[in-house]
Formats: sequence, structure tokens, C-alpha cells
Amino acid sequence: MTVYFIGAGPGAPDLITVRGAQILGECRTCLYAGSLVPAELLELCPADADLIDTARMPLPDIIEHIVAAHARGHDVARLHSGDLSIYSALTEQQRELTARGVDHRIVPGVPAFAAAAAALDTELTVPGVGQSLLITRVSTLSTDMPPGEDLATLAATGVTLALHLAAHRAEQIVEALAPHYGDDCPTATVAFASRDNEQVVRCPLHRLAQTLEAAGIRKTAIIFVGRVLDDTHPEVTDSYLYSRARMTKLRADSSPHP
Repeated sequence: MTVYFIGAGPGAPDLITVRGAQILGECRTCLYAGSLVPAELLELCPADADLIDTARMPLPDIIEHIVAAHARGHDVARLHSGDLSIYSALTEQQRELTARGVDHRIVPGVPAFAAAAAALDTELTVPGVGQSLLITRVSTLSTDMPPGEDLATLAATGVTLALHLAAHRAEQIVEALAPHYGDDCPTATVAFASRDNEQVVRCPLHRLAQTLEAAGIRKTAIIFVGRVLDDTHPEVTDSYLYSRARMTKLRADSSPHP
């Protein structure tokens, strides 16, 4: 029997992957965070599946439910929002299951930052402006940032930022980023990306705290910071990918040689 860690996607129930939906429909036990995972996804589970909401459950209890279901011969779906590779608390669960000899696999999902970029109708890597995306967060009472990963240090790179779990620290974000990005640097915040209550707000960096406060955005949001958000930026250049020069070269390379 296998435990499948499934990325449920950013919120909209139809953004789970085909593989994730198929496996979910085969697992007789499903553990999910009711505060984050859309209830509609549970309809994909078998009619007789055991459904366990872990929203307020400590790790030892979660592991015991998984182990007990595994012992009964069930394949188990552990349904997480977004993708398992980012801020999912996957590692601590893997460690406990490995110690108990329980086989587990990962089924990737659509990450929240990708859904947020789609809501903005924008590309996050713009030729001539920015070709890097740095995904990070801020320190909280529950999870501190490791040495060298504080926001001010990371900001020195100047690359486009995607800030998770940080909307409640907007003032600190501005303080850390303004010396590196400038007060007028564009920001775009997407709350509840892909859901019915999705919110999008844009403002210059120095107005971030006031704008989020006015919009009532305190959680479940991605904050993007960077010049790529300004589609009128004078340094934007055309990509080589679809350029006439590249197409001419491709045709020349594919033509038969004498």
C-alpha cells in the first residue's frame, strides 16, 4: 500500500492535475486540510472513502491516521494545497513515515505563484528586464528564516520576488525592500488565486502596506515585487525564442545540404 502526497493546486478544484485526480479516486483514505483544500475535490474520492480533516490536527495524530489506514490495506491520499515542493510541511511527514517503513510518493500540483501570475495575466521572466524569480517568505513566530535568507539580504539580488505567507508583514517588507528596489517599484498582490473570491491589487512598493490594509488582505496571498510587473518598462526587449533571426536559423539548419 502507498501514501500519495497530492498537490491539490492553488484553490480552484479543476486545477488539480489529471494524475492527482485519478489517484485521489483510487485511495480509500484521504487526509486533507479543510481550511485550504476545496471541498469539491473530496467528491473525487471513492464513495466509501474515509475522509479526515487535518486542519487542527497535530503531526503525531496525522501520522497515526496514515499508519492505521496503511495497516488496513488502504492506499492513502494526503491532499495538500498548491504543490508539495513549497511550504507544504512535507519533510516532517516523510521523515515519520520513512521511520515506520511506509512507502510514499509525491504527485505534483499547480503552485500558488503560477496561479497568481495567471491572475495578473503576466509573464514573470521578461527579456531585458528580469530572468529570475526568487520564491521566499518572511520570518514568523512559528518559522524563522535561516541565516542569510532574511528579506533584506535576498533583496540585494534585485531579482523579481514572489513572497508567500507575508501579507501580514507588509510594513516590514517595504522597509527591507525599498533600499534595493526603490519606493516606486511595481508590486502586485493576488489573494486566493484561482478561487471565486480572488483579489488582485497593484501599487508601488511604498504604498504596499496601506493598499493591502484597505483591501483587507492579510493571508492566502502572493506578493510579487519587481520591474517585470511594469509592461511599459523602457528596457523590455523581444525574446529570441520567436524572433525572425531564430526562425531563419532554424530553417537554414533544417534544409537539406547539397
